[in-house]
Amino acid sequence: MTQAFDASTPPFDRLDARQVETLRAALDIGYYRPGETLIAQNAQSESLFIVLKGTVEERDRDELIALLGPGDAFDSRAIVQGESGHAFVARDECLCWLAPKVVILDLIKRSPRFASFFYLDISRKLDALEREAEDQRVGSLMRARLAEVFTHPAQFIDAGESIEAAGRQMQDCNSNTLFVRDTGRVGVITGMNLAKGVILRRLPLETPVRELAHFDVVRLRPDDFVFEALLLMTKHNKRRVALHDGERYVGIVEDIDLLSFIAGATQIVAGRIDRATSLDELGAAAAEINAQVRVLRRQGLKVQVIAEIVSDLNRRLLARLFELVAPASIREAGCLIVMGSEGRGEQTIRTDQDNGLILSRPVDEADLTQFRAAFSGALEQFGFPPCPGRVMVSNPFWSRPLADFVEDFRRWLTLPDEDTQLNIAIFIDAEAVAGDAALLEQAKKALIGGMRGEQATLARFAKAVDAFETPIGLFNQLITAEGKGDALDLKRGGIFPIVHGARALALEKGVTETGTTARLAKLGRLGMLRPEFVSELVDAFQFLMTLRLDSQLAQAAGGSGALVRPAELSTMERDLLRDAFRVVKQFREIVRRHFNLGMF
Repeated sequence: MTQAFDASTPPFDRLDARQVETLRAALDIGYYRPGETLIAQNAQSESLFIVLKGTVEERDRDELIALLGPGDAFDSRAIVQGESGHAFVARDECLCWLAPKVVILDLIKRSPRFASFFYLDISRKLDALEREAEDQRVGSLMRARLAEVFTHPAQFIDAGESIEAAGRQMQDCNSNTLFVRDTGRVGVITGMNLAKGVILRRLPLETPVRELAHFDVVRLRPDDFVFEALLLMTKHNKRRVALHDGERYVGIVEDIDLLSFIAGATQIVAGRIDRATSLDELGAAAAEINAQVRVLRRQGLKVQVIAEIVSDLNRRLLARLFELVAPASIREAGCLIVMGSEGRGEQTIRTDQDNGLILSRPVDEADLTQFRAAFSGALEQFGFPPCPGRVMVSNPFWSRPLADFVEDFRRWLTLPDEDTQLNIAIFIDAEAVAGDAALLEQAKKALIGGMRGEQATLARFAKAVDAFETPIGLFNQLITAEGKGDALDLKRGGIFPIVHGARALALEKGVTETGTTARLAKLGRLGMLRPEFVSELVDAFQFLMTLRLDSQLAQAAGGSGALVRPAELSTMERDLLRDAFRVVKQFREIVRRHFNLGMF
């Protein structure tokens, strides 16, 4: 029986072959009836349990913490520290491997990598997880499909057309490559072919393009792999491959596109945004931003770096759109701002619009009406859906003179309700992206100044940290948007309490930084939080953001969705998830005590 033990799951995959055999030789099997306690809370355990069949509940007194299924191991704390932190109870009939404590402790001594699973804190666990995932990411790049790579749409020209006509068509369609139709065959011609023909061969501009076209086209299907394209390019000394869906040519992928897919093309996208002279060109550049998120994640970049890059691209996009559609009266008197996760620099996957406009003075109403419609309408065409709460330029409430904002601040602080608390949270996260940034500085100064010393107002604002329960694991009673259980909303249960808790403490101290990580760092320097706890909190925040991003990317690729299902995570990821939620709960308690939220 013991030979059937699967040693490929963490942390047993860290043992060498001899150590695995030592473990297998010592294993026993235990059977447990529904409701039977495997390990009592705060009790010792003489075995490490690995679930073979059934489900085990992890409980903190009467609270369900997690559900453990086949492959999950528990309780490492009882092995290393002498007593368990939680109780473990069979939910249904269970079979478990029993690894003797003495054997596990001996393996911990002999294998530093195995020991790290039991001793690492959240920061070091994250580093270990990142290193172990690196090889998988590199491999996934090569196994990606060509459909995921930026593709130049197929543009055709007849073989009898002239060099001059081909050059003009390339300029009009903003492409360097054309397919050439010549009776029963199809070839390719590039801008370089045209240039060499005219400059080096001295061909007249009236020369038919069939004289310069190449008809040895290398082609693949959109669902073929990236590595196949690279192999064909190398084998045939080509700089591009044609994509054919079985019936027709649908596009061209160039070597620079493949390299950009592997190495990222954020600088290229930024250049396209800055050079855009029309909404069509800007929209084409906007379409490439989301694709960069997947590329950057495959490269192994951490979520905070991806968020910074995407935020920079989005802000460039909005600034360029402002230049293209805003009349002179608004460009001279306005400050375009972004809010929410975009303002904090924490947005990765594109969500709805969160933007506004602060004016130094009233402007012509016709200009303002036209700008509101043109700006928000263009963003919607670019793939930024309207904000459900209408926090966007097209809403007059979020696009008006500074004096009107300041007047409303006084009302928000005097008559606080749920809507005004939300408005404060939205506005305090704002960042300027175009126009006169001093207008936003003045507005924030007025808002922060109005709340200084108003402890009751600050406490009411901070109370939103308790808006959502923090999940600690796989909750069957959790009902998702899809009507199913067994899933966690990381944004509500983990990310939001950190974001809002940091926001509330920062607002009290007049901290002007908008990013959550920057706010926490500043609060640590001010002595509001212990430096070591700030480090843990930042790590927990980044880990939750990473899990959410990966789930969002899976949803975009037809996966299970943006909600995270712990059953689909590795053992180490679930372990880190529990650690992260415990840090979140600790931070919520700090915020509760600091603002005395029990009084509200």
